[in-house]
Amino acid sequence: MTLTLDDFDYALPDTLIAQAPLAERSASRLLVVGGSTLSDRGITDLPELLGENDLLVFNDTRVIHARLFGQKGTGGQVEVLIERPVGEHEAIAQVRASKSPKAGSTLRLADTFDVEVLGRVGDFFHLRFPADATVIDYTERYGALPLPPYIARAAGEADEARYQTVFARHPGSVAAPTAGLHFDEPLLARIRARGVRTAAVTLHVGAGTYQPVRVQNLAEHQMHREQYIVPAETVAAIEATRARGGRVVAVGTTSLRALESAAQSGMLAAGSGETELFIMPGYRFHVVDALITNFHLPKSTLLMLVSALAGMDSIRAAYAHAVAQQYRFFSYGDAMFLTRRPS
Repeated sequence: MTLTLDDFDYALPDTLIAQAPLAERSASRLLVVGGSTLSDRGITDLPELLGENDLLVFNDTRVIHARLFGQKGTGGQVEVLIERPVGEHEAIAQVRASKSPKAGSTLRLADTFDVEVLGRVGDFFHLRFPADATVIDYTERYGALPLPPYIARAAGEADEARYQTVFARHPGSVAAPTAGLHFDEPLLARIRARGVRTAAVTLHVGAGTYQPVRVQNLAEHQMHREQYIVPAETVAAIEATRARGGRVVAVGTTSLRALESAAQSGMLAAGSGETELFIMPGYRFHVVDALITNFHLPKSTLLMLVSALAGMDSIRAAYAHAVAQQYRFFSYGDAMFLTRRPS
């Protein structure tokens, strides 16, 4: 069967799109999906769903202040959203302006420094920042936190903490690995007290994660590129988990994509690189056995990913249930626990 974009659509009332985090990180609901069985739980029930031989793998990326405002040389207003740094002094970025800037022009950002437009990269622009500091240095000093486009407000002081995970370490993302936002230190302590091990990967989430799929024939879709690192100690932890008979549980689709990207040879290997891995139904998983994830946008590549893991029928039933039960959707919303269906 040939899958099309419409196979991954669903109706979602705007009122279910979470606009702010709950008062406590671990107060979110958790929909447990096991084949045709659905169970309404809470994130605080997660320790009971994990076995002592299991391994949780987190994404320890940190969100940068990737949104910058300024003017073109002609005086027109521009908004720059860094998609990903390229080396220390260049970046791929979205640029919003009444008229697209041309290669060779400059943008004055934060009324303080100039960036040069080197050219286009698909829908994005290639920018060169001044050489006296890194791109991330400039974003952290002059930029704003980039909340997702479906959150209809500017980032506030509370978002500075709540749109980061408690285990965020390595700056480079322009969107949070949102499944990790549910974890606080008390919950992590309860999970570890059960004997569950934890490990980390790094995948810097790009602004391309919000880019819509524009083709009906999914084989024609080109994924955005994201940087990832899978440390040797995480590979060793996964090997030890396999030896114990435990499960590898990815916290978030970004952790899953990093692990699966590092195993495209058929065997998981430590290292770093850039991934354009597009996971859709029919994909053969190499590493991940289960996934904790938020609810994803209609017609998105992430909805295709979870459908590949748990099965399209299971995901359709789960999303219909979540809408009927008024779960909170997207970045600041509730979560699901998915088990990989037998291949």
